[in-house]
Amino acid sequence: MIDPGKEMLSNPQVAVTELPSADYSNENFSGGPVAQALGRVAAEMGWTDDIRGPFGRIIPPGARVLVKPNLVLHQNEGPWGMDPLVTHPSLIRAVVEGLLPADPSQVLVGDAPLQGCNFDHLLSVTGLAGWADQMRQSDRRFKGIRDFRRTTCVFVNGVRQAAENLQSEDQFILFDLGQKSLLEPITNGEDPFRVTCYDPRLLARTHAPGRHQYLVAREVIEADVIVNLPKLKTHKKAGITCALKNLIGINGNKEYLPHHRVGGSGSGGDCYPDSNPFKRALEFTSDRQNMTSSQAVAKIWHGISKPFTRALRITGDELGIEGSWSGNDTIWRTCLDLNRILLYGRTDGTLGDVPQRKVIHIVDAVMAGQGDGPLAPRPLPLGLILAGQNAAAVDWVGAYLLGYDPNRISIVRQAFGNFPWPVTSFTSDRVMLLGDLGTGPADRIFDDRPGLPRVIHPAGWRDAGHSETNDYQR
Repeated sequence: MIDPGKEMLSNPQVAVTELPSADYSNENFSGGPVAQALGRVAAEMGWTDDIRGPFGRIIPPGARVLVKPNLVLHQNEGPWGMDPLVTHPSLIRAVVEGLLPADPSQVLVGDAPLQGCNFDHLLSVTGLAGWADQMRQSDRRFKGIRDFRRTTCVFVNGVRQAAENLQSEDQFILFDLGQKSLLEPITNGEDPFRVTCYDPRLLARTHAPGRHQYLVAREVIEADVIVNLPKLKTHKKAGITCALKNLIGINGNKEYLPHHRVGGSGSGGDCYPDSNPFKRALEFTSDRQNMTSSQAVAKIWHGISKPFTRALRITGDELGIEGSWSGNDTIWRTCLDLNRILLYGRTDGTLGDVPQRKVIHIVDAVMAGQGDGPLAPRPLPLGLILAGQNAAAVDWVGAYLLGYDPNRISIVRQAFGNFPWPVTSFTSDRVMLLGDLGTGPADRIFDDRPGLPRVIHPAGWRDAGHSETNDYQR
């Protein structure tokens, strides 16, 4: 194990670099604007060595490095293309090429996208497949791009058809945070946890009172250094997806990932506000559809659900039954549990007292995503690359850039909490900016900075917007 010390927990700095334009039009060659911006943020963070490249002072010789981009889906569910959806291939390429001069023993790119993602098509349309093949041929230390999913699926006439156990469990490490999970305080033994389009009985096996299990790709835990490469986007369930939320993609099976709790806030759930008979009926039919192994029965339950879906549409409902609102009190807990595992997790499935690996974060905010992220994001041209050594600090800055008050985003606010295996050792008011947006306390710089872009928030997160004095769209 490489001893990373406590710098990741105690470093509140976030470097921000502006590109000449908020697009990727000049990224068809190595050394383009994204690579140049990467070099500048790495220098601001003190990672650069004149001989060993932009990561020469943070990557020890012989280290095993895992690069974790956001490769969530093979196509935007809206008409806005790939640029606001996934980590752009130019940043992935620039990071991998920047890592190799530091002389790691291996560099692997890996992610667990949405189960319905056509991974081969994603690699093809982004150009990552051809680049990865060439890179593997030219440098044996590069091990290619791995899909961490154990389950994939397609939907036929609204019915999920899954391919299970695509990888052996011995390629993953099972962690059980037990009573120290951040989910424990909301676990009541009544099997409340849900993931959209998934059998709730499987979640009940992995998350119950005193039991909170996650199944993490072995390559992640065996890595000495993680380079986290999120795409900055608004997110319907979490408000924001950035450094913290991106770690959903280190887990192999969705039944280990509670996203919300069944029912409205009026009945002890957090799926939607208050209570709603149409939504409760739709939750019931969805559960029955997800629980059956018969495609014929699933089609019947899907048909039964359609009138309730139409009734909600007629009433003008925008939130649905997926926990897509600021009252979701589940998803942030799952994400922070995974952040704790990434920092402290050991190969025997236990967590150490100190961080077990280095983790750095480099955010693609050149063309960020707004609106109904993470799967149907609209372009948000920010023209920025962010970098930091602490995920909470990085997301604090990311929340500002997305037009939010960070204190109103649970995943960001709670990341500064005092709990076992903490994510940070400092308070949010100590987050410091470096670089092109200014140098100093992040809160002060953003409160004083005029002209930040207007941002379209998901319907359930409009109440989390920053003060209108900064011209944000509510």
